Amino acid sequence: MTDGTPETNGPPALLSPETRLDPRYSDPKATAVSWPEAEALLTGAELFWISTVRPDGRPHVTPLPAVWSDGALHFCTGPEERKARNLETNPHVVLTTGTNTWNKGYDLTVEGEAVRVADDGRLRELAAAWEAKYGSFWHFEVRDGHFHHGPGHAAVFSVAPRTVFGFGKGEPFSQTRWRFA
Repeated sequence: MTDGTPETNGPPALLSPETRLDPRYSDPKATAVSWPEAEALLTGAELFWISTVRPDGRPHVTPLPAVWSDGALHFCTGPEERKARNLETNPHVVLTTGTNTWNKGYDLTVEGEAVRVADDGRLRELAAAWEAKYGSFWHFEVRDGHFHHGPGHAAVFSVAPRTVFGFGKGEPFSQTRWRFA
């Protein structure tokens, strides 16, 4: 790839993460959420917020849809969009999802490195996953290592989690951390 972003044919298989309830931020009655429960929340979430860093160090945050597949979150972006330009110099990202209430729901933050997916076979699998999750509006054609939609094209990135934080809101409040090897 010419923009300096690493490429991959897909995320490595993830092992079971180390799971820990943080007692500093959790009610004494709280228990850690299991990783399969957290994965189900990531799979079902419709909207994520991605945080990237501009070349001058300032943060950039924007909403986007994402698909959980094979142990990683996947998102797409046009090559001229701010997040794509940020990833050229710094691939570290945080993807956040959850609710905008403080007293109910569950929020998740996924920390990792965005790696470009350019294999057309893998992209076809991901395009099918996007359409299955979001409907025909999110139908993509795949060619030349990109998603194509109308006149534009988009690069697809995979974020295998390094650390995930889960925040249970309401009684009992909790904070669970999953760390991946």
